[in-house]
Amino acid sequence: MNITFISDTHNQHNLIPMDYLSGGDIIIHSGDMTSRGHEYEVTAFLNWYSQLPYTHKILIAGNHDFFFERPDKKMVTKLLSKYPNITYLNDSGVEIEGIKIWGSPVQPYFGGWAFNRIGEDIKKHWDLIPKDTNIIVTHGPIFGYLDITLEGDRTGCEYLREMLPTFTDLKIHVCGHIHESYGYHEFVDGTLFLNASVLNRRYVMQNRPIFLEYGNNSSLELGYIKKK
Repeated sequence: MNITFISDTHNQHNLIPMDYLSGGDIIIHSGDMTSRGHEYEVTAFLNWYSQLPYTHKILIAGNHDFFFERPDKKMVTKLLSKYPNITYLNDSGVEIEGIKIWGSPVQPYFGGWAFNRIGEDIKKHWDLIPKDTNIIVTHGPIFGYLDITLEGDRTGCEYLREMLPTFTDLKIHVCGHIHESYGYHEFVDGTLFLNASVLNRRYVMQNRPIFLEYGNNSSLELGYIKKK
C-alpha cells in the first residue's frame, strides 16, 4: 500500500505540483492546513483535499487551525460532514486494510496557539493511543526526532518519546510543525520518523510530499524524500 504524507500547507496547498500528488491508496496531512484557523480557510483546504485522487484521505489539525478547537463542536461536525471522503482524527483512530492509524493535534505549549498543552497535561492524550497502533500522526514532533528549530532548540514532546517503547508494532510516526526539520530520521527499533512540512521556515513552498510503500508484513520502502 502506498502512502503520501504532507503537512503545514498554511493555505498554500494549491502550490503543490499535482505531479507530486498523483494519487494512490492513502494521503495523510499532519496539520496546519490554515494560517489563522478561520472557517473559510478550512473550507478552502477541505474542498481541495477532498478532490485529491486518493482512496483514503486522513487529516489532523495543527496549532494554526483554531477552527477545530472552537467550543462549538457542532460547527466543526457540520463542516466535516460535507466531506465524507475525509477522515478527521482528533485523539482517535481508523483502520485501513489492517493498518491502524491514530491521530492527535496536540503538542507541547508553543506560544499559546491551538491545541497547546502545558506540562504533563499532554500525557492523557497519549494514553489514549492503542498500543498496537502502526502509524501515529501528530502535529508536533517527538523529542529528539525532527524537532530542531533554526535556533537549535528541541521542541518535541518528551512524554511521547517516553511512551515509544510501549507500542508493540509502531512502524511510522509522522508530524509537521517544525518546518525546518522536514525529512526523515533513520529507523529506530523498527519505527521510521517523518516530518512532512512542505513549507520552509519562511513559509515558502520548498519541500516535496513524502511517499513510501507500506508493504506486506509491514515492510517499508522509501520513495522520494528530499534530504536537507
